[in-house]
This record gives sequence, structure tokens and C-alpha cells, in this order.
Amino acid sequence: MDSSTTAQCCSLEKAFGGGQKLAEVTGSRAYERFTGNQIAKIYSQNPEVYTNTERISLVSSFAASLFLGAYAPIDYSDGSGMNLLQIHEKVWSPACLDACAPGLGKKLGHPVPSSKVLGCVSPYHTQRFGFNSGCKVIAFTGDNPASMAAMRLREGDIAISLGTSDTLFLWIKEPKPALEGHILCSPVDSQAYMAMLCYKNGSLMREKIRDEHASGSWEEFSKALLSTAVGNDGNVGFYFDVMEIIPETVGIHRFNTHNNRVSTFPKELEIRALIEGQFMAKRIHAEKLGYTILPTTRILATGGASHNKAILQVLSDVFSAPVYTIDTANSACLGSAYRAIHGLVAETSVSLTDVVKLAPEPRLVATPTAGMAQVYEPLLKRYKELEQQLLNRPKEHHMREPKKSV
Repeated sequence: MDSSTTAQCCSLEKAFGGGQKLAEVTGSRAYERFTGNQIAKIYSQNPEVYTNTERISLVSSFAASLFLGAYAPIDYSDGSGMNLLQIHEKVWSPACLDACAPGLGKKLGHPVPSSKVLGCVSPYHTQRFGFNSGCKVIAFTGDNPASMAAMRLREGDIAISLGTSDTLFLWIKEPKPALEGHILCSPVDSQAYMAMLCYKNGSLMREKIRDEHASGSWEEFSKALLSTAVGNDGNVGFYFDVMEIIPETVGIHRFNTHNNRVSTFPKELEIRALIEGQFMAKRIHAEKLGYTILPTTRILATGGASHNKAILQVLSDVFSAPVYTIDTANSACLGSAYRAIHGLVAETSVSLTDVVKLAPEPRLVATPTAGMAQVYEPLLKRYKELEQQLLNRPKEHHMREPKKSV
């Protein structure tokens, strides 16, 4: 949640001719929490400290260094969350390095594939803890890429965490970086990418509408949701209790079937407008990043709201894809374990899916209702246009908000 590097972010984007051009190279516009901008701040404020620094690691590569007994390189996947890596060529961007600090490339070392075997554990671990001297160290990665590995996403799949904030992970072959969201190199497939979208107004917004219109009862909330027509008779809403990340706006905005603003909806329409609106926004933003729904697409749902079948049915209908639930307790740890096993055979072109095929399968909980595409296709188009109208409204100046790190 650090916002102390806004000046460095502006400088980096300016060097590239704007945030969109930076995103096309590094997968994201400049973000305050990203490592490149943090390094730039340290160089600006403490140049002597920077000059005396021999090596700069991410948390992931530093942890690998402890096992390796030597500096471990940064992997492509975690490295693509730094505003420094060219995500297509998978090398550090000279322009980004120069914009952040002199001699930065040497301090970072060369990035490596996420499945690369870095070597064996150091003698310290074999002597002190009894590790097998042949135990391999696979490149470490970040928590979000590791969580994606735990979910065992395949091409076309979506993982959606319906928590306090909502987060989408997408498997993408041909990404289209935008000002919203992040494109990262896939941690399990060197030819693929993962996209990530974060939303602040998740379960807290759903709970607020539940308390106001369903007496605080999820059962009553679900009944109201199921009692309304799919598509909500053309009534749509945008529900942002706090400043949203995508789109960057705030407030509650309701529109009737003629696109006229209205101040209230009946409780049943309000509940459906909230849930349909949240999921339509996610689909629109995912497709903007290059995501395409395939005949084999699965949606893997986690988080508190993934226990509500009525909500998951709307998710399935909006995306025209089946919804599954998975247990993701300690998902970053589980994904790291999967990646360790996969790393031993990755160079022989064995996929992660093949390596962990005996792991428990996700549970099918919802399938799309017939005829939903005809209902949602025009509604998605309307929602996208109304969202753009909201973004084009005059608004008070506000500082760039730090984006949530999952």
C-alpha cells in the first residue's frame, strides 16, 4: 500500500511516453509498489546506499539464495512485476533500468525461466539439516504466480477470488497490456502469460447491499437474486463504496433499461444489478487484456462468496462457462510445491498439468443456463459504454491510489 514513489512512477512513464507504452513493454503501467520505482526512490534519496549495494534481490530470489548458498537469479514471473522486465523478450529493459538508477542491470543479475534448476542446496543445509546433497533448487517465484500454479490453470481458464477484495487470474496466450491490470509471464508455461485484475469493492460491497436489502441474511439475498430475471430487465448498476481500481471511480450509479439514471431500485433488482454488474465488469476488463473465452474454459472460484450457489450461477451465466470451486488454503505454498516437482522435468517439455494430474480435481458447482449469450451480449456492450461515461465525468482531483497487492 506504499504511495511514496508517485514521483518516480510519473518519471518512468514520462521516459516511455506514457503509461500505456510502459505497459506494452513491462506488462503494467508504473505502480508505486513495484520494485523499479522503489529502487529509483532509494537511489534518489540515498545514493550512497545504492552505490554500496552489491546485489538487489526480490523476496523470492533472496529466499532461494539462502538454500543455494549463492545469489539466486530473479525468475521471469516475479520479475515481470517490477516495471523493469520486457515481458515478451524476457530481458531487462535498458530504458527502464536507465530511468531508475545507473548500473542497475548488474545489481539485478540476469533473469531466468521460472522452472530453471539453479543448482543443488548448499553444503550448509546438508551438514546442518541433513538435506540430500543432490537436492535441487528450482527458481523461486512470487506469491501470486505461485497461487496460480496451485490452481493448475490451463489455457482459457479463469481463477476468481471472491474475498474482501476480488481478484482475477487469467491464462492468456496473446496478451494486450492496458492501463488497468497486470500482465505477468506465466510461472508454469514459458509460452504463456498470466493476467491479474484487482477490485477493492468485493465482498464488503456485497455485504453492504445484503445488510441493506436482505436483513443481513445470505439466504434472503440469494432468494431475491434467484427471483429476478437474467439480465435484470435491462437495469444495471455500478457499486463502488470506496474508490475502485478498475474503473477508477467511486459511488453508486444506477441506470434503467433506457440508460436513464435512477436513484433507487427495488431490493430484488438492486441485488441482481450488483452481482451482474460486478461480473460483467470482470469479463469486460479481462477481454480488454486479451482474454478469450474458449469452449474448454473453466472458472475456478475461491473466497467467501464462492460458497453461495446463487452468486456462482450468475458468474457462470455472465461468462458462459462452467464454475468450479477449489480449496486454496495455503495456495502459494502448494503452488510452490507443484512448481518444485515440475522444475525437475520442465526442461523435457512435460507440462505442470501432467506432473500434478493425481491432485484433487475442482468441484463443478454451476453451468451456464441455455440462451445466456443472447441476453448478456447486448447488456455487456451497454455496461461497457456506461462505464466509459462514468470515467468521462468531471471528477475531483485525487492522488493515484496504490493498487492492492494480493
